[in-house]
Amino acid sequence: MAMLKEQDHGTPSRVSEETVSLTIDGQPVSVPKGSSVMHAASLMGTAIPKLCATDSLEPFGSCRLCLVEIEGRRGTPASCTTLVEPGMKVTTQNDRLAKLRKGVMELYISDHPLDCLTCSANGDCELQDMAGAVGLREVRYGYDGQNHLGQAKDLSNPYFQFDPSKCIVCSRCVRACEEVQGTFALTIGERGFGSHVSPGMDESFLSSECVSCGACVQACPTATLIDKSVVEHGQPDRSVVTTCAYCGVGCAFKAELKGNEIVRMMPYKDGKANHGHSCVKGRFAWGYATHKDRMLKPMIRKSIREPWKEVSWEEAIGYAAAEFKRIQADHGRGAVGGLTSSRCTNEEAYLVQKLVRAAFGNNNVDTCARVCHSPTGYGLKTAFGTSAGTQDFDSVMDSDVIFVIGANPTDGHPVFGSRMKRRLREGARLIVADPRRIDLVKSPHIKADYHLQLRPGTNVALVNALAYTVIEEGLANMRFIEERCDPVDFAVWLEFIQRDENRPEAVAERIGVKADDIRAAARLYATGGRAAIYYGLGVTEHSQGSTMVMGMANLAMLTGNIGRRGVGINPLRGQNNVQGSCDMGSFPHELPGYRHISDEVTRRLFEAAWQVELDGEPGFRIPNMLDAAVEGGFKGLYVQGEDIAQSDPNTQHVTAALENMECVVVQDLFLNETANYAHVFLPGSSFLEKDGTFTNAERRISRVRQAIPPMAGYADWEVTMMLSNALGYPMHYDHPSQIMAEIAALTPTFKGVSFERLEELGSIQWPCNDEHPTGTPIMHESMFVRGKGSFVVTEYIPTDEKVGPRFPLLLTTGRILSHYNVGAQTRRTANTAWHPEDLLEIHAHDAEERGIREGDWVAIQSRAGETSLRAKISDRVQPGVVYTTFHHPLTGANVITTENSDWATNCPEYKVTAVQVRLTNTVSHWQEDYQAFREVARQVGPEEIAAE
Repeated sequence: MAMLKEQDHGTPSRVSEETVSLTIDGQPVSVPKGSSVMHAASLMGTAIPKLCATDSLEPFGSCRLCLVEIEGRRGTPASCTTLVEPGMKVTTQNDRLAKLRKGVMELYISDHPLDCLTCSANGDCELQDMAGAVGLREVRYGYDGQNHLGQAKDLSNPYFQFDPSKCIVCSRCVRACEEVQGTFALTIGERGFGSHVSPGMDESFLSSECVSCGACVQACPTATLIDKSVVEHGQPDRSVVTTCAYCGVGCAFKAELKGNEIVRMMPYKDGKANHGHSCVKGRFAWGYATHKDRMLKPMIRKSIREPWKEVSWEEAIGYAAAEFKRIQADHGRGAVGGLTSSRCTNEEAYLVQKLVRAAFGNNNVDTCARVCHSPTGYGLKTAFGTSAGTQDFDSVMDSDVIFVIGANPTDGHPVFGSRMKRRLREGARLIVADPRRIDLVKSPHIKADYHLQLRPGTNVALVNALAYTVIEEGLANMRFIEERCDPVDFAVWLEFIQRDENRPEAVAERIGVKADDIRAAARLYATGGRAAIYYGLGVTEHSQGSTMVMGMANLAMLTGNIGRRGVGINPLRGQNNVQGSCDMGSFPHELPGYRHISDEVTRRLFEAAWQVELDGEPGFRIPNMLDAAVEGGFKGLYVQGEDIAQSDPNTQHVTAALENMECVVVQDLFLNETANYAHVFLPGSSFLEKDGTFTNAERRISRVRQAIPPMAGYADWEVTMMLSNALGYPMHYDHPSQIMAEIAALTPTFKGVSFERLEELGSIQWPCNDEHPTGTPIMHESMFVRGKGSFVVTEYIPTDEKVGPRFPLLLTTGRILSHYNVGAQTRRTANTAWHPEDLLEIHAHDAEERGIREGDWVAIQSRAGETSLRAKISDRVQPGVVYTTFHHPLTGANVITTENSDWATNCPEYKVTAVQVRLTNTVSHWQEDYQAFREVARQVGPEEIAAE
């Protein structure tokens, strides 16, 4: 594919039912009311010269290149800031305009380096293009006077450089930081000739508040801000549109390449999830895909104490298949299982669960989605009838009230977080419920109306108190309830919610939030207009995760905030394909499309298609597999793209189970922590090396397109197919499009999905079927999928994980902007410049009691284990609560998390762990032992030693 050049209309498009007709250069044109003259001209194919204007930003009118003449008006107004009017007659080019533009351009060039031939932006520079467009051939002004040509470059940011000598002070970078990203990290310092772009008071880009989203680099019309990868490798010559493999936002990118070398990732303007925006991970942290740590050869070993032996693909696949067959012959059909990945495509997840059910002959399949968002599936399916969020991301721009609970969008889902901040700057009201003060509570031009800083583990008590207030104060939407909800369920729930135990005054002390604040937040949510709930792992990763999801559903139905734009229940999914891995039947009790394995009609449908008899009993979840392995009954595991030794709770229990297995097959990009316990390693492929689809948090199915060939020879779906064939169950697909065709034929919500349709529409939000041939942006508009919405009794049951004299603090965990999940990808990029290690946030009061100072090494101990890390004194957490991330394996955050889990789904209770923190000057025994074991487990020895 050649380079994809996206048209820039100069100013944003406007939406209006009213159109305006005018004449431009003698040609009639009709555009929506509110459009600029520049945009109207662009739509008819006339490109007016511009520098400060771009259609991702609001008009600014500073460069004076886009001058036009309008009949009946004096002067030469800027076309970017001039709105169309009925009957307007515009001239975009004549001798007068040409002379004015050439004069303006001559002034720009007179203070700009003329090094185009050696400039990194040569061929991709708007200043260069506009000089040609206005016909500038020479500059009359010399360089003897005052100029900006000798200024030093800022090379501090690991991903882009800033060369102020090439800056034309168009303010596009500053405006992008404000309007698109919402960080307000850049400004124009001084005035007049001294005007310059500044990332802060005498700060470098790296030390400033810049979050490296790339919006400023993308907006820059010159080489002032430019990717270091472009400086190093030169301009790309081809591009492939694909979907980011980081978080659940699902941003569309153009992978820009020279040959098979990735030069940069550029956010795609037509991406429906990101609209041309990006974050530091998707925009810049793609280097892991070609990192030297990539494992490109299959390996086997008989014991995890032996060195690895590199072998051919045929030998590795044959060995794995033979071991699985041997285990099943020795220990029974249920002694093996598999894990699908939320980092892999829909097609790949589908094949893994198919392999387990058809080739292994059991239902022992699970996915990391269960350890993060399985309560979402259970709770929303119970209340509404479908296991997914209700809105598209754009819906937030119609919200009047935004309720964020247990989520940190600016760190975990930053592109959507930027859009949410834009809506908040426009006037939407904000409620944040979180034990920690996240950035949304207060940041530039944003301040939450209420920060309900509840204690970890008390979510259900809070949501019940909110609902109690709505009922008590007569704020319920009874018309919606009568028309859309089950009357029997509502009556039972109403009796429950009106109990005294749910009064704000009764729960205030227990949850740590004032009753007046609970009541005020409830009033705002119920009466503030269109109210939307956005939530994350701080809701689901609790012993009452499913209960809380149903509690939020109750609150939304109670106030009628469901089934239209600007409202809804919106889970912010953690990984890129968490939604998709669930959709594809990655749970032991569900086939694709969330249909229970015990349903005979559904099972027969799959049996006919797969030509094999399926087991009608649910299989093991991950905890069941691990428990059975420790007990000696579960012996073999196929793990595609997951790292349960780092990501799952109670690390020591996980590793004990893995050690007790006879054949662990890990398929991944790197020798991850789980691979330390593996007997077969199968190289994986990155998102840049495969075709398929991802499904993001808004149910949007987007194409993943191969940009470079698989570095190890095969894409992940091909490896699964090879293993299945070796096990004796034939799979034959020539392309992932055939796998999607099978998915669509067997899954009602995907009936209308195909690669051809995705190419036509760009992306599709399921359900996509005969009733919704182009997808469904908003769910439950006229009725719920289950028919009548179900109110569910959500009794608050305190977690078993309680503080006491031995463990007086509560640990909660989360993510940071620069890293992703267990860090396997981002730790292999320059993102470590911002976060080289996990830190323990602790309140000054708790730190002082323990004699802890900033940067001290501290030991953190729970009932499950102990680890060590550095302390960060922080007022983001309240006294009695500590917080850390889990991006670095040797920190071992999950060494101390317990096996407590959600009552309905076994989703681990990562967010509530009772701990003690003390000063230490050594790493924990676990860290010492694990580091020593890790070094042994990763050795690749001579073939003759490994063979012995």
